[in-house]
Amino acid sequence: MTPKQTERLLTKISNIKRTLAAEKRKFGCYDDSRGLRYLPTKYFIQLQDYKGGLTYLRWFSKNFPDDGGFPDFLFEWTIILFKCGKSKGAVKKAFETFCANTYLFDKFFGRPITPIDKWEGSNLEVPGFTDYLDYSSGQAELADFSEWLDSLTATDDFKSRCDKYIDIHRRLKMENDRETRHYLIMQARQLEETL
Repeated sequence: MTPKQTERLLTKISNIKRTLAAEKRKFGCYDDSRGLRYLPTKYFIQLQDYKGGLTYLRWFSKNFPDDGGFPDFLFEWTIILFKCGKSKGAVKKAFETFCANTYLFDKFFGRPITPIDKWEGSNLEVPGFTDYLDYSSGQAELADFSEWLDSLTATDDFKSRCDKYIDIHRRLKMENDRETRHYLIMQARQLEETL
């Protein structure tokens, strides 16, 4: 990356922070309907400034505690945690990423994406949703992360959790009973939160 490209990315991050701060001053809270808050992680990864990305994510967590984020944002969060040596947090965020989009890891590894017959209502999955993913396992700067993620997703525990999550969503697709649906949704949430 050239110094000019680096400067451009740093300027983008600075402008986003300035815009969000102005919203907070003007409205007394953040009114980020444009989703600017999701962009800096991508820029920090491009800069390979993972510590800066982690600092930003701490700020994000503090100011948007109920914001689950989008699958690509969660994936970037996973990368940053891994690159900063926060493996326990990275494992948890990797599973959150899977829950947000069960096809994203296949896209990252260049595997064929086979649609799963499951309820998509709680996921952010739409046809072609993974087409935009800016990362792949072939990127040299992500080689260590790719190896780690491949090992993680091959573990019995991770596969078991993924299978349970998919099974719950398959059952939700066919279930019409309100109480049973509520129970299944609570099971899925519990699975997502405990790792």
